[in-house]
Amino acid sequence: MMRRPKLPHPRTGELFASPVRPGTGWPGDPATRRTAVAATAAEVAALAAEARTVAQLDACVSVCRACPRLVTWREEVAVAKRRSYADEPYWGRPATGFGSVRPRIWVVGLAPAAHGANRTGRVFTGDRSGDFLFGSLYRAGLANQPTCTDSADGLALNGVRVAAAVRCAPPGNAPEPAERTTCAPWLDAEWRLTGADVRVIVALGGFAWSAALALIRRSGGSAGTPAPKFGHAVTAAVSTPERTVTLLGCYHPSQQNTFTGKLTPAMMDDVFTTAVTLAGSG
Repeated sequence: MMRRPKLPHPRTGELFASPVRPGTGWPGDPATRRTAVAATAAEVAALAAEARTVAQLDACVSVCRACPRLVTWREEVAVAKRRSYADEPYWGRPATGFGSVRPRIWVVGLAPAAHGANRTGRVFTGDRSGDFLFGSLYRAGLANQPTCTDSADGLALNGVRVAAAVRCAPPGNAPEPAERTTCAPWLDAEWRLTGADVRVIVALGGFAWSAALALIRRSGGSAGTPAPKFGHAVTAAVSTPERTVTLLGCYHPSQQNTFTGKLTPAMMDDVFTTAVTLAGSG
């Protein structure tokens, strides 16, 4: 096996090979060298069901290798890199959820970006989509800063948690149906461990909207028939076994949407202002 050169982390200066091995000191790495690794869909389901804490879940998510196509792609990207990041190490592993462990607002996205979370190791971090999202969360009082550059930049969220429906960067930003199914137990476990106080789920795009509806159904809830359709600023009441939750749609902050004006900062700010109002205080 060819030895890959170690490069300095852009903030800490510590040296890492790409992809980053668990337990080597990457900022925010939840795993150790002894963390159990899921290599099949059945192992994902078993480890997700066994998780009793967010820390335990995040550790297992961060080393998952259950989808061969996604593992190959995320690691190839980590080695090839984008020219502008050629002198940095790439995380090259799945991205865990991030934020409060008892949130009132859940934000669900599609999947990590190849040169965003796949590079930095934190969901929606290190690319323009993340700048757009966290800037809006900051203006809504849900984040302590508007910028997100790396996993050691000091960003903290207040009453909100952000997660991706699929945890690895997929080719063409398009995970296959089997990959979505394999990854779903991680999202289910995150909901089980962090969703007790959630009053609003913000779905970033139609894929996340569908993933949220499926999550509610798998957790024993209902979403109505026919299923509510996605739209920007559209709300739908969905039921869990314990309460009613509002599903709130928002166009995904991809460059395709933000550069064309389909999604503006004001539009996203309106969504999170609504989310804060619906979630209430406490």
